[in-house]
Amino acid sequence: MMDDGYDLEEAYQINGPEDARRMYGDWAPTYDESFGMAWGYIAPREIAAILKGEIAPGAEILDIGAGTGLVAEHLRGLTVDALDITPEMLEIARPKGLYRKLMLGDLTKALDIPDASYDAVISCGTFTHGHVGPECFPELLRITRPGAVFACGTIGPVLDGAGFGSELARMVAHGRISPVAWRDIPIYEGADHPHKDDRGLVMVFRKL
Repeated sequence: MMDDGYDLEEAYQINGPEDARRMYGDWAPTYDESFGMAWGYIAPREIAAILKGEIAPGAEILDIGAGTGLVAEHLRGLTVDALDITPEMLEIARPKGLYRKLMLGDLTKALDIPDASYDAVISCGTFTHGHVGPECFPELLRITRPGAVFACGTIGPVLDGAGFGSELARMVAHGRISPVAWRDIPIYEGADHPHKDDRGLVMVFRKL
């Protein structure tokens, strides 16, 4: 069990934006230690490494579901903006100096971001049980430039159960994105908990 009574099973029971805002707001002060470090959470590092291999110098990157900045810690020196639904999480990220800009936003709704603002989108822990589904893709395509690369993590049960596969296939079929390349990654390292052997899937594609 994590500090403040939260664990991964409870996070997986989140049902929509209000649930997420409440739980992560309460969890924010201890999240980095009670989950990031205590659970050996390395998925942010793995996804950041994938993105870095795909972007051009000077790329402007949007970290969706940025939380406390665990992904951006592995993107130091790059231009990264944060988007998250939970103000308390962004306030933990703020003093780390990882982001050019921190923005509150709900990925299930229209975003207050101009068209064609970004060259890349990265996410870790956002496309998971009860959090955000493929309904966010039209807005993410709107705010990205042609050729923008996406590196977004998910897990098998969510990919199969939340409609990501069919929506990604539809976007490919309609010529909106390139065919999706999938990367298999470890989520935890040096861990001893029930999820220690879980694997993640990272969707990598470009806006056409």
